[in-house]
Amino acid sequence: MTTAVAWSDDLRLQAEQLCRAARWCAERGWVPATAGNFSFRDGASGRIFITASGLDKGAITPEDLLEIDLDCKVLAGAGRPSAETSLHGVIYRRFSEAKAIFHVHSIWNTLLSDQFASAGAVPLSGYELLKALSGVETHEHRELVPILENSQEYGGLALELEAVLGSYAGAHGVLLRRHGLYTWGESIAGARRHLEALEFLFEVEARRWGSDV
Repeated sequence: MTTAVAWSDDLRLQAEQLCRAARWCAERGWVPATAGNFSFRDGASGRIFITASGLDKGAITPEDLLEIDLDCKVLAGAGRPSAETSLHGVIYRRFSEAKAIFHVHSIWNTLLSDQFASAGAVPLSGYELLKALSGVETHEHRELVPILENSQEYGGLALELEAVLGSYAGAHGVLLRRHGLYTWGESIAGARRHLEALEFLFEVEARRWGSDV
């Protein structure tokens, strides 16, 4: 039996920021029903705080977060972890600078993840908003958002995610086919910025392709 999360003032501030971002995503229809999951990594302790499974993200509060370690073992909090928790662990282990991860199921990322599945990635280039992505300084940048086949076998999916992150080292997000987007950032605000930029670009691309998506 796990204990309640011991919130310091700083941790609670971060938790409230994450929950506000999750509710913001819900307002945009990006986490329908109980879809999606959100996490942040505390820079001081290295501990990860992630939304529990089966929750309405439009009403989420810090009490709905689980505290886990880098191996995704639950240390504190109520509820059960999502099966997708292991994917957060992969991303945090791969990118030491990652301090937050957002996973959403929007209409546009779902459509494009299927449209470009055979290509292995969604290409984004020539857009000014690409400069919202960390390290990108020109609209001439070509961002490739890799696509993994969706699976309910998350142990194998975690291994595939490790491999694809090695192949697309500069990526700012990963798509699961007909499922949703994972994106991350150097802070909660950074992850939100990446999410908003990518979702805008996905919508532009999907509308540009018209009836082909």
